[in-house]
Amino acid sequence: MAKQPEKKKVPVTYQYDAIIIGTGPGGEGTAMNLSKSNKKVAVIERQTAVGGGCVHWGTIPSKALRHSVSRYIEYKANPLFNVGERPVRLTFPDILRHASSVISKQSNLRSSFYDRNRIHMFQGDASFVDKHTIEIRRNDGSTERLTAQTIVIATGSRPYRPPGVDFTHSRIYESDTILGLEHDPHRVLIYGAGVIGCEYASIFKGLGAKVDLVNTRDRLLAFMDAEISDALSYHFWNSGIVIRHNEEFDRIETRDDCVVMHLKSGKRVKADCILFANGRTGNTDTLNLEAIGLKADSRGQIKVNETYQTEIDNVYAVGDVIGYPSLASAAFDQGRIAADAIASGNCDEKLIIDIPAGIYTIPEMSSVGKTEQQLTAAKVPYEVGRAQFKHLARAQIAGTDVGSLKILFHTETKEVLGVHCFGERASEIVHIGQAIMEQKNGGNTIDYFVNTTFNYPTMAEAYRVAALNGLNRLFK
Repeated sequence: MAKQPEKKKVPVTYQYDAIIIGTGPGGEGTAMNLSKSNKKVAVIERQTAVGGGCVHWGTIPSKALRHSVSRYIEYKANPLFNVGERPVRLTFPDILRHASSVISKQSNLRSSFYDRNRIHMFQGDASFVDKHTIEIRRNDGSTERLTAQTIVIATGSRPYRPPGVDFTHSRIYESDTILGLEHDPHRVLIYGAGVIGCEYASIFKGLGAKVDLVNTRDRLLAFMDAEISDALSYHFWNSGIVIRHNEEFDRIETRDDCVVMHLKSGKRVKADCILFANGRTGNTDTLNLEAIGLKADSRGQIKVNETYQTEIDNVYAVGDVIGYPSLASAAFDQGRIAADAIASGNCDEKLIIDIPAGIYTIPEMSSVGKTEQQLTAAKVPYEVGRAQFKHLARAQIAGTDVGSLKILFHTETKEVLGVHCFGERASEIVHIGQAIMEQKNGGNTIDYFVNTTFNYPTMAEAYRVAALNGLNRLFK
């Protein structure tokens, strides 16, 4: 019997090289970099506009609100505008209008990126059929299937909603729905004193509301340097915010004219509205991960390796859906690194270790590198250089003299180990220190700030003042 010729394997063809689920920072970073690597890319977005939670409910809206309130506070405090008349009073709906305009501008801008890079956009809910196939369900009930060699999950996260709390009630909000607040609350209760809770405490207090901040832990933002965290706590206390540490809620009582939170300690707190800001959950529950054998943890987050590849070889995940550090800035870079790994099959690049943290309270907080507590625990010999904003000419001119900068540096090598800042523009100022910390071959030294000429007057001058202060502490 004649030997049958072997059948040639027909290569599998897909509609796209990659499908990205989600258009937040992580999805955008992945899609843009894959497109620039000449890959055919499709993006699926649940909402009608691109940008994800970052643009529509999280980073951009809250920072736009914070900016408006900060300028409002400066206006009320500036004697130039308080001659003979009471300053105009702003309400939460007033500043929301400004935030809405920023959201629209950001979304339109990011939409143009997809058009310019010839990325195909699909609107609807995405779910896995198999590891190369995604089904899109549109609002009208119709469906469509797309196939790709690689699929990237960049679906972001949403606020955690504790069971037993009625979030349909008109006085109960989380950090997404608070953007729909239409009245002007006199007293606000914020449950959760993390980054989001502290930022909104600043916003509402700046508008003149009475604020109760319920913290489930024993201090505010314990991951920050203790002195910086203490500075925020003092500033909150001094402004009239009531902070309740080590408290957990038991139940919520709703009334026609107010809402009452019953705490497990037996305390009751009454407010016009409650904002829950206690944790977030990854948006993975509707993806049908079971179809590809992928599991999310109890917080809806997906485990990945250093190139953001999941346990399924052709499926990657970036952004909030993978958890820490849950920053828009980091998500962009995660997407870029994942795209390089997908396009080349190999990527040695990794996310930087010293990612700056910017917290947009009023005043701002920012940090990069090690804290004093970490260095002490690791028995690293270090010294501290400090600069008080009240001594800087630029801060005096701008009336933003609350705050300080501190530099932690090794007493022997003079290597900068950490930079921590509290005060207006802290999230901008910290990047100068970060740039020096990233230098190699002896470039990371506190001497840089002494030997460099800074513009005068500027807030950046704080680095020179802090460096001199710290070097003066050294002795032999």
